[in-house]
Amino acid sequence: MDQAEQLRNIIKAQNAPKRPLARVITVTSGKGGVGKSNTAINLAIQFRKMGQRVIILDADFGLANIEIMFGAVPKYNLCDLIYQGKNIREIITWGPLDVGFISGGSGIAGMSNLSRDYLIYIIQNLAELDAIADTIIVDTGAGISDAVLEFLVASGEIILVTTPEPTSITDSYSLLKALNRHSRFSKEYSKIKVMANRVDTEEEGRTLYSKLNAVVARYLKLPIEYLGSVPQDNLLSKAVMQQMPVSLQSPMAKSAIAYERIAAKLMNKEVSGTIPKRGMAAFFSHIISAKKNG
Repeated sequence: MDQAEQLRNIIKAQNAPKRPLARVITVTSGKGGVGKSNTAINLAIQFRKMGQRVIILDADFGLANIEIMFGAVPKYNLCDLIYQGKNIREIITWGPLDVGFISGGSGIAGMSNLSRDYLIYIIQNLAELDAIADTIIVDTGAGISDAVLEFLVASGEIILVTTPEPTSITDSYSLLKALNRHSRFSKEYSKIKVMANRVDTEEEGRTLYSKLNAVVARYLKLPIEYLGSVPQDNLLSKAVMQQMPVSLQSPMAKSAIAYERIAAKLMNKEVSGTIPKRGMAAFFSHIISAKKNG
């Protein structure tokens, strides 16, 4: 039995029916500065208000957007789990409304060099997240790096954040093009939802999606879905400056209401059974296997 098969067997054991599986949602964007991390944290807050247990994994290496918005510096990150023997619960920082937060650090990038025993340890720890959280939101880096694409390929549910700026729309298309060309990308496995951010009207958001969808459908033959829009909002900008999610600081702000509506739409799809839950261990096993085979 080779190492890859051993890892697969571990995942099967962790994902046995007796074990609950978390819903993993990956939030991404074609360029920086479009509100990706704001989206991740405000959706997390809205899910939490609906009674969901939520953890955010900050996979935007080198930047600390989530922890800045949390107003908290994590004591440990994923590197400490991998290299310092910390367990998964020790590296979770609890933020507003008890939303959990895990800093990825540069830990994931080094997984390809780890021994089988280390990988087993990591996967077993990550599998515990399925018992701790109902929903796990992965905040990727922006752009089309290999690391970002690996996360997207591994994810069954992707939220692509874009804005009406021409460069944002172009970069969103470029990201989808790169993802579509990836050797392990599956249109059946990964469902892509587009969220229009910083729009003046709901109509502008739908128009943005229609333009992107027309090009994607014609040249990539890739199905994408419109998730909704979040309007320009001074209260959101004010909340960011004060290191607070707008969904907590100003719950009646138009942006907070928009996040609430989008979270409800996502939750309704889960309730209707259209979103399969695969769990965090399966998500990471996909990434690790790719690194081992790369």
